[in-house]
Amino acid sequence: MRKILVITYYWPPAGGPGVQRWLKFVKYLPEFGIEPLVYVPENPTYPIIDKNLIKEIPKDIKIIGQPIKEPYSWAGLLSKKKTKTISSGVIQEKNPSIVEKLMLWIRGNLFIPDARKLWVKPSIKFLSNIIEEEGIDTIVTTGPPHSMHLIGLGLKEKLDVHWIADFRDPWTSIGYHKKLRLTSTSQKKHKLLERQVLNNADKIVVTSLTTQEEFRGLTAKPIKAITNGFEEVTKVEALDDDFTISHIGSLLTGRNPAILWETLKELCVENDSFGDSLKIQLAGVVGEEVLDSIEAYGLGKHVANLGYLSHEEVFDIQQKSQLLLLLEIDSEETKGIIPGKLFEYLNANRPILALGPEGWEAGEMVKSTNAGVFYGKKDKKELKTVLLNWFEAFQNGALHCDSKGIEQYHRRALTKQLANFIQWESS
Repeated sequence: MRKILVITYYWPPAGGPGVQRWLKFVKYLPEFGIEPLVYVPENPTYPIIDKNLIKEIPKDIKIIGQPIKEPYSWAGLLSKKKTKTISSGVIQEKNPSIVEKLMLWIRGNLFIPDARKLWVKPSIKFLSNIIEEEGIDTIVTTGPPHSMHLIGLGLKEKLDVHWIADFRDPWTSIGYHKKLRLTSTSQKKHKLLERQVLNNADKIVVTSLTTQEEFRGLTAKPIKAITNGFEEVTKVEALDDDFTISHIGSLLTGRNPAILWETLKELCVENDSFGDSLKIQLAGVVGEEVLDSIEAYGLGKHVANLGYLSHEEVFDIQQKSQLLLLLEIDSEETKGIIPGKLFEYLNANRPILALGPEGWEAGEMVKSTNAGVFYGKKDKKELKTVLLNWFEAFQNGALHCDSKGIEQYHRRALTKQLANFIQWESS
């Protein structure tokens, strides 16, 4: 068995999509001749906790822990609520308070690349001994937080170990990056660190073809696109009695689908049966502006704001829902974002309504797998037509999904791709 060391910040009991990718890779890698060891912080400040995920950690996997000093614990002295929302990626876009502005400036300019940078030097020192003692020849860093990649950079320089950098999200091109109130000097430093990581890692893994093309403009190193995926779960025997439209995950201001709310309002007014049956379920962090928009369109009585749910609860909702909602910010820089929930949506085998930018990679995947519809252009007439068609099928007990080719996104199949890439030797 070839030993590798996986360096990650997010690990159970952390909740959210950032945990799933490597939790599942670690589960299946031994099937392909690779023994993973996992390095995680002992005392992290996770914005979301899901203790149910602890039982998904493979029992025979060695977990190595090391304490971390995090400024988010200190920032909590200013405002615990604002600290938690900022650390989870929620930024108030309308009328941010002075405290929020200050915390964002500090986060963006004093903690580069991110608030976990204080873990870098202690980890390099600590892991140098572990790598030699365990006979590890390959390390994998996964980010964000991108400070994990700086640990990899340090170990590469010190030990010349084989290093693979896994980017679950882009670095400087991600939309969140622009909201950090960065000075020009800070922006240049991020760009420099990004290039150092991309050009010193031996191999790079990304989650989308769009990010793959972006990084090919920055480095000549081998790059492999391996998406996130799903595992089979027990199927529910009965769907919801209501015409439920469910969105899983964060729904912040930029993703607010105003055209959908407007269309649903018109359908409720024009069709009493539609209004009586409609139920909108929101599971995850929902921005205040989104809730205000829903109320403004008179849909408040149809909404169930469920808050954060465990992974098990999410599975149940996805598979019972009549429709699943996939949303992305309508901008050029979000075209390559493929939300992890897409793959669980595919596994749930319920029709998907995807709204995002034209050319959105995730939306095109919905179309190519015949799992639903994707609208890049915001055409309310077309949207109303498809919703009415789905509602009529729901009334007749015939609303179903005829997806195809989704087996390629099973976690085992994806891990096989990863194992081959790890073991592949470039000429």
